[in-house]
Amino acid sequence: MRFLPLILALILSPLMRGIINRTKARFAGRQGPPLLQPYYDLWKLLQKGAVYSTTTTWIFRAGPIISLAATLVAAMLMPLGGWPAAMSFSGDLIVFAYLLGLGRFLTVVAALDTGSAFEGMGASREVFYSALAEPALLLGLAAIAKISVGGSILSSLSQMHSQISLHLWAESGVVLVFVALALFIVFLTENSRIPVDDPTTHLELTMIHEVMVLDHSGPDFAFILYGASLKLWLLGALIVGLVVPSSGIWVVDLLADLVGMIAISVITGAVESMMARLRLVRVPQLLVGAGALAVLALVLEYKN
Repeated sequence: MRFLPLILALILSPLMRGIINRTKARFAGRQGPPLLQPYYDLWKLLQKGAVYSTTTTWIFRAGPIISLAATLVAAMLMPLGGWPAAMSFSGDLIVFAYLLGLGRFLTVVAALDTGSAFEGMGASREVFYSALAEPALLLGLAAIAKISVGGSILSSLSQMHSQISLHLWAESGVVLVFVALALFIVFLTENSRIPVDDPTTHLELTMIHEVMVLDHSGPDFAFILYGASLKLWLLGALIVGLVVPSSGIWVVDLLADLVGMIAISVITGAVESMMARLRLVRVPQLLVGAGALAVLALVLEYKN
């Protein structure tokens, strides 16, 4: 059952979007869409045909497929609930970060291939924000490695998550809180959620991720949505694995992490309901703050 975390990610990742949408609807006093609506949307898109502009090349068609493939490989590196990842090796946390970066790069290149000024604008913003988010992510992973396995950046995600216990929280609780906050900001940024981006906006001048995929349709758009759901799950699992301590009993740990995934979905929906989207010039300050939290966590841990 080594593939259990991967199987759960493949099956349950679209459900996170359903929980977020339902939470936002509840805050607005509406019933909201069904929890399984993301699955219906994916199925409907897969039944449709794709339309391609005459100005695009093979890059536009390959972008969604390669991006999804990179995210699927990253999913094989993510443990869950005391279960090791399907594929684990020394230094896989670095490979994990840059597999997500590869997926983002292909999405950006596909957007630029359309020749659209609006999609180029969204691609530029995406690259700028990701350049600020990646240091916070890597510093956060380095802080987790220092806390859990003694500082080796060449440790694996499975090894790091297995060492997060109540005893570790009692010793380094403040440091872990700083890392969790930094990773949550990265989580919102990488998944284009409020306050960084609004996934439901239709105003092209303020769109970031959504404007990059305006020309995609049919199965290509389904691949993009499913890849985004997987990315939401993976970064959420990274935070949950840090916040929820391991008990050593796999059934308890698995249930606790699944509840944690539901909780982070609800928290995301609550944040989007209670906060407004930040002005574009304020987003870099937020991401620099996330990096500062990760650096502070590293400094505090090394002092200890």
